[in-house]
Amino acid sequence: TIFFSGCSLGCIFCQNREISRSPVGIEVDVNKLSSIMIDLQNQGAHNINFVTPTHYAPTVKLSVIEARKKGLVIPIVYNTGSYDTVKTVKDLDGIVDIYLPDFKYYKSSTSKEYSNAGNYFSIASDAIAEMYRQRGRARFDNSGILISGVVVRILLLPGHLAEAKLLLKYLLDTYGDGIYISLMNQYTPMEQIKNHPLLSRKVTKREYQKVVDYAL
Repeated sequence: TIFFSGCSLGCIFCQNREISRSPVGIEVDVNKLSSIMIDLQNQGAHNINFVTPTHYAPTVKLSVIEARKKGLVIPIVYNTGSYDTVKTVKDLDGIVDIYLPDFKYYKSSTSKEYSNAGNYFSIASDAIAEMYRQRGRARFDNSGILISGVVVRILLLPGHLAEAKLLLKYLLDTYGDGIYISLMNQYTPMEQIKNHPLLSRKVTKREYQKVVDYAL
């Protein structure tokens, strides 16, 4: 996993604020980033997982091309909040093997309040559609490890069971069983939202079980 500083979203409940809001880490060029990938492959990594790479997408693309010249053969994972333009995703065609997009919100009121992105659903759904156009149905190697495809993640937020269900219904109606879905229950309230009327608590087991039952 390679984390990038900064983020194209401003989620008020962000779990990685030190990374997403601050210039932490080290600055690397295309050659150095490609060498890091090769080093991770040599250590036995199953893939190279770029986390919040959207705002570095052109550099990431050049780095992957360079790494493949150096012998990189393991899959590239694009791990994103999905606030990506279709053009950005199209430019990664042939570069990314596995898309791992979040699908955070269905309602514009929620995305505006929580991430200052009232157009989130429109942007994210178009981006995910392009991801699926490129990679299609999931493919696995002989060991059962994913090597190509799309896995859409839904982080269940406390008090937002209905919205999670709307996202699930949209994905089923749009993709059938052509994608994989990861339903996440690890939401943790951070200090900055300790007084929020909904987000100041964890997801209950009952809430999570309801969304799993709905998905089934």
